[in-house]
Amino acid sequence: MKIAHEGFPTIAIVGVCTAIALVLSWSYLPLWVSIALSSILLPVWFLSIYFFRDPERTLPTNLSEEVLLSPADGKVVVVKEVQAVEYLEQEAIQISIFLSPLNVHINRIPVSGVLEYLVYQTGEYLMAWDDRATMDNEQAKFGVKHATGQKILFRQITGFLARRVVYYLNEGDTLERGKRFGLMKFGSRMDVVLPRSAKVLVKEGDKVVAGESIIAKLAIQ
Repeated sequence: MKIAHEGFPTIAIVGVCTAIALVLSWSYLPLWVSIALSSILLPVWFLSIYFFRDPERTLPTNLSEEVLLSPADGKVVVVKEVQAVEYLEQEAIQISIFLSPLNVHINRIPVSGVLEYLVYQTGEYLMAWDDRATMDNEQAKFGVKHATGQKILFRQITGFLARRVVYYLNEGDTLERGKRFGLMKFGSRMDVVLPRSAKVLVKEGDKVVAGESIIAKLAIQ
């Protein structure tokens, strides 16, 4: 199982703390306490490793350039029309994906184009499924201009557990659909905002996979 390198420090810290706690417990505490601690701490360490897994993904074949792929693993929790939003500056459609702590948290680029807009915003840590999280939570926002001239905005949004977003993009980069661009540590949310003319191909409750699930198609202009 491939592990994302960003997870190594967390895995190491959890592993060292687990090892110290177990050595001390087996040395100084009653046997039943040591067994109980082992049954709790070892699974936590294994879960920290599992969380940072980074599986390979295969893009669907014969995709047209107008197709958008899911940027995250998880469950679609919102599909709705929204008013003019930053970067797009027009009425739009928002697709929100909730990631549980057990989902793969590696994020992938949903659409090819030029990254024209990048903003990191500090904020709150509301539950990721709360609608207010879109505006109020700490997040990174990416605005991409597609080859057709249409603009797409996607956002990494922290949640109650997720306290950090990581991304490797810079304004002016040429983006390739399906490529890794970052991760969100622990439960979190990803928004994709499209022009109103786009055709949404998912609905609330759908499960999606980053880099593989088709979520929308831009109108051909």
